[in-house]
Amino acid sequence: MANPVVELDGDEMTRIIWKFIKDKLILPYVDVDIKYYDLGIEYRDETNDQVTIDAANAIKEFGVGIKCATITPDEDRVKEFNLKQMWKSPNGTIRNILDGTVFREPIVMNNVPRLVTNWKYPIIVGRHAFGDQYRATDFLVPGKGKLTMKFEGEDGTVLEYDVFNFPGAGVAMGMYNLDESIRGFAKACFNMAMQKNWPLYLSTKNTILKKYDGRFKDIFQEIYDTEFAGKVHYEHRLIDDMVASALKWEGNFVWACKNYDGDVQSDTVAQGFGSLGLMTSVLVTPDGKTMEAEAAHGTVTRHYREYQKGNKTSTNPIASIYAWTRGLAFRGQLDGNQPLIDFANALEAVCVETVESGKMTKDLALSAYPAGTKLVAGEHYLNTEDFLEALDENLQAKLA
Repeated sequence: MANPVVELDGDEMTRIIWKFIKDKLILPYVDVDIKYYDLGIEYRDETNDQVTIDAANAIKEFGVGIKCATITPDEDRVKEFNLKQMWKSPNGTIRNILDGTVFREPIVMNNVPRLVTNWKYPIIVGRHAFGDQYRATDFLVPGKGKLTMKFEGEDGTVLEYDVFNFPGAGVAMGMYNLDESIRGFAKACFNMAMQKNWPLYLSTKNTILKKYDGRFKDIFQEIYDTEFAGKVHYEHRLIDDMVASALKWEGNFVWACKNYDGDVQSDTVAQGFGSLGLMTSVLVTPDGKTMEAEAAHGTVTRHYREYQKGNKTSTNPIASIYAWTRGLAFRGQLDGNQPLIDFANALEAVCVETVESGKMTKDLALSAYPAGTKLVAGEHYLNTEDFLEALDENLQAKLA
């Protein structure tokens, strides 16, 4: 590889799996310069989250980031790790610095049944990855009083709104977005729809948020009218109508969602196709020159607690593997390195073929075998290490 990739390490069980993937499935086959950043919660706290900012800027510099799952702390995590504060989502921080669109697509396995049985083909959720709830200012209102919102423009313009007269304690939030970012989001989604030759649907709640969500609707329509009319099928739908339609359709469409909506609906799509552990996630900047691939799930805390006790776990590593393969494949595209792309494709194929051969982790076995089956380790499913070893054996055979 002529150019490096940026590695962003993570937390808990996914951090354990991440190291195995890198040491067993990547480094023996790929000569890669890795720019390493530790995004484990302890080091983020030690650096006052500067490491997250540094990692995001490194991705901007080198073009490719590959990220392990990380903890976004709540009150309990602050106490558990004795953190200085409740740090914001590292994913949110990185996405705001890169300002891209997150595309999530299920990894379809023939022997993992769909919970949504009529979903025959993949659904891609395009999630806007800037602003909204993930960079919001939220606070506790201590008691009775008046909440206002004020904007002071550089040209002297002043806009001030009365939001609410609080009769007592409560909560409040202010959030934002940018026309430029929404335009980049729209272009990325239209380009993805054209690449796949699938229709594109944008979902908002513009009937309630007439200005905020209405701005997304208007900009998407503007981009469609000026750049994509006649090239791709496009519709705007209210999100409640879109959710109902998505459940009825067979798949093969791109669903453009605002930030929070995309967070929720991508998990719905992943589970509907059989498993939260079978989902790819890539963030692509509007110019298409920078990407970050990540594991599209959490840090599997429950399994990590068992691992700490010395117990065997059966944790699905496939989404973490696909973070590496999608990142390496993008590096190959940027550099014109076809062997690297071929390797990434081969490793993804091995993941699918291994599961379809009957070797899988327990989460997939729970779906693949009839309800009520008494699952036995080694017979119906493999523990984490044995599954990863099976992948390594099959990869060696495929590349031989």
